[in-house]
Amino acid sequence: MIAVGVVLLLLGFILGVPILWTLGLIALVVGLVLLLLGSTGRAVGGRRHYY
Repeated sequence: MIAVGVVLLLLGFILGVPILWTLGLIALVVGLVLLLLGSTGRAVGGRRHYY
């Protein structure tokens, strides 16, 4: 999720498409939140790990 967010951010910046920039930012934030919750040992969506 984090990698997809970074790719979308880069594509949005390079191509000048604001919707890609916005979607990339949202995907990056969601990925970081899932990483943070997973690293604390908290089960997210019934799963302890996302791999």
